[in-house]
Amino acid sequence: MTQGAGQGPVVRTATLRDFRVPPYAQVPVQGHSEHPHPRMPEQAQPPRVPEQPQAHHTDAYAPAATHSAPHPGNAFPDDEYPDGYTPTARDLPVINRGDTVQVSVTSTPVTTPAPAPAAAPGNGPGPLYVVGDVHGYLDELVAALREKGLIDADGHWAAGNTRLWFLGDFTDRGPDGIGVIDLVMRLSAEAAAAGGYCKALMGNHELLLLGAKRFGDTPVNSGAGTATFQAAWLLNGGQKSDMDRLQDVHIQWMSRLDAMVEQDGHLLLHSDTTAYLEYGSTIEDVNETVHEILRRNDADECWDLFRKFTKRFAFRDEGGAGAVHELLAAYGGQRVVHGHSPIPYLLGEVGTEDADGENAGPNVQGPHVYADGLAIAMDGGVTMAGKLLVVQLPLPH
Repeated sequence: MTQGAGQGPVVRTATLRDFRVPPYAQVPVQGHSEHPHPRMPEQAQPPRVPEQPQAHHTDAYAPAATHSAPHPGNAFPDDEYPDGYTPTARDLPVINRGDTVQVSVTSTPVTTPAPAPAAAPGNGPGPLYVVGDVHGYLDELVAALREKGLIDADGHWAAGNTRLWFLGDFTDRGPDGIGVIDLVMRLSAEAAAAGGYCKALMGNHELLLLGAKRFGDTPVNSGAGTATFQAAWLLNGGQKSDMDRLQDVHIQWMSRLDAMVEQDGHLLLHSDTTAYLEYGSTIEDVNETVHEILRRNDADECWDLFRKFTKRFAFRDEGGAGAVHELLAAYGGQRVVHGHSPIPYLLGEVGTEDADGENAGPNVQGPHVYADGLAIAMDGGVTMAGKLLVVQLPLPH
């Protein structure tokens, strides 16, 4: 998910009191560990000094040691938000209503991979799984896929004709976004060879990374003064290590991702917004329009697409069900399944305390069903000490 611009970095904590861009988001991270990254409280975090990228330079990704200018986010005047940005924890409203429910997902120890999903009888399609926002947390993703029996102990596809969809946001904030993309690309080939498939949708962070790579600090039209993709990427968890390792094959793969798809009565998309309706009246139209915009390579047009995919919360509160119905009427399906907006915020689990008075992290057990049962939220808040969700559809009743 994308936070508001013009706000200072803070250290990541397990309390969910704030999830603005932490200092580590601007420090190169080399590789990834063999075990999931621990979620440490703020006081246990080793001190890090954020880099100071140069605001205007020819090589947008030169070594940070040569940078001395202020953070490029200072381009936004008077702490105003660029048009389309979403405020962060300080202003982010939460809901905790009786018509929402969190669906528990059965877990098995990550050290013992679950049996591979059973193949569908006959020649029909295999089981359908979806994955929420990953944001560079490669170890957590591998553990979650093993837990569901989708990959084996060596990280190879083990699910036969199973269908696996990622809902976008592979990079930024976590330590190994390129590693996540590499894994998804490899699993796509392995799944196809086994009679299944592993596919992915376009998230706003894919648009953000593409924009930062293509346009750097080129000014774009914004509703609040001068904005740049480079500044927005850094402010929203852009990792220098990801940019350094980004290759043409990754750029081509991201550029060709679809924005939405319908599967077994589920309309899968990344963002909980009705902005998709601005890009076409059918799924095919929306996907082709997004691809055309990226092919035209116009900075302002790509920025407008990015900011619209950053909008959120269209499906909650009093008008939420109506917004979902509007999307389903246009594109088909009986339910919308999305990522982007973290479940902890939809549940109101922000800054809670445990029985001992200590700050507690979110209690994310599974996807969040809301909007009169028409919407399923899949962003478990892995960047906020939550959970990376891999779930089979349809959900159990």
